[in-house]
Order: sequence, then C-alpha cells, then structure tokens
Amino acid sequence: MKSVLYVSHGSRVEETREEAVSFLHAVHEHVDVPLWGICFLELTEPDMRSGIERLIKHGATEIAIVPVLLLSAGHYYKDIPEEITEAMSLYPNVKYKYGKPIGIQDRIIDVLDQRVRETESFDAMNTDILLVGRGSKNPETKRSIETIARRLEEKLQVTDIEVSYLAACRPSFEEGLERALKKESETIVVPYLWFTGLLIKSMTKKVNQLQEEGHGIKITHYLGNHLNIVQALADRAEEAVVSSAIDKTFVTSV
Repeated sequence: MKSVLYVSHGSRVEETREEAVSFLHAVHEHVDVPLWGICFLELTEPDMRSGIERLIKHGATEIAIVPVLLLSAGHYYKDIPEEITEAMSLYPNVKYKYGKPIGIQDRIIDVLDQRVRETESFDAMNTDILLVGRGSKNPETKRSIETIARRLEEKLQVTDIEVSYLAACRPSFEEGLERALKKESETIVVPYLWFTGLLIKSMTKKVNQLQEEGHGIKITHYLGNHLNIVQALADRAEEAVVSSAIDKTFVTSV
C-alpha cells in the first residue's frame, strides 16, 4: 500500500506545530494517497522513526518521504537520509521514496511579492527590501536566497534587494538591519520562513523596537499557508509518490 510521510522541522513553540499540522492537512487534501502521516525532525513528536513505524503498522509497503523544507540544506542532505537508511535496515521489505524541497519557484516569488504589498507601504522608488533567510553552512542555501532576491527584484521592479541571514551565513540579520537603517527610505523586512516560531517572534520584536525608536521599518507576514505554498508541497508529494524507490546507496548520492 502506498503512503506519504511529511517530515517537518519541529519547534519548541506549540503554535508552530499547530500551524504545520494544519498546513499539512490542507496539503494532503490535494494528494490522492489515503494513508499518510506527519512527523518532525526535532523538538516535537512524533519523530521520523515513529512516523515510519506507524505507517507500516497501518499496512504501508511504500513510503514517500516528503521533506517540508523550502530549500536544500543539512536536513535534506544528511538528517533525513540518515533516518531513511535506518528505516531501510529495520524494515527492508518496504519501498522508500524521497521527495524534494520546494526549491526556487515563480509561485513562491509571487507569495513574497504579495506579502510585501500587503504592508500597504511599498513604493518601488522609496522602499528598501531586506530578504531574510534562515541560513545554513551549505553554500547552496546562500546561492538560493540570493537568486530568490533577484527574482523578487524583477517582480517588484526595484533596483536592489538586500539579503541577510539568521544563522551560519553573512551578513547577519542584525548587520542587514544596520545597513538598512543608514538609508533614509522605509525598509520592509521579508522573512523567508514557512511558519511562526522563535525566529519570527525574535525578528518581529526587533522590528517593533525599531519602530518605537522612530525608524520607518515594517515586517511582512511569513510564507504561512498561502495557497501557492500548499499546492507547491502537494506537487512535491505527488512527485515523490510516483518516483523510483531508493536503494541502500542513495545517502551518498542525494
């Protein structure tokens, strides 16, 4: 029996878990596989092994692992494959398939465009945009965020979008803010994050403090449950379901 397992990041913030679960229920309404489940990489239960075991107990003979990730980084290349390898050892008669992160897509750029315009203060001539990514030690992440920034520039028809990162990459979010505040124009901070959580709360708190100090700065809503995001992940799930099963050498070839 075919099945789908969505692997989300996890968070200490209960609201984040609730958002992720609600979002994934919306996603799976578009995926024609009755047997499915949700698990988390860290900080939240159930973990990935429990998610796999539950599906097998309910009759799964094929499991399409769908990473709930915006971009490819450590979780995609290392953490999830390691869990799949362990599952292949424990349950060798089950076929495992591995989906792709959302990646860079025009419909995701459209969401960012909408989030900027929702602030109702965007002016292409007089607004600076600061795109903020999570960051990763994997250089692919930085390249992807910079590509997204260039795509968003074209969509918004602005000359330059600054990028910054919350971890592992430079410039940091604080450095990005410092640069932005030296300019006279208003700044719109755009978090390239999926759900709420400690990072969003920290960013919002910092922006609110700057507003109280008289700076012209706003922060957009995160990506959230926008229909484009829902459909993008549903498409990734469908792709994973019909993909070829992986073998024991796949960890070195992801």
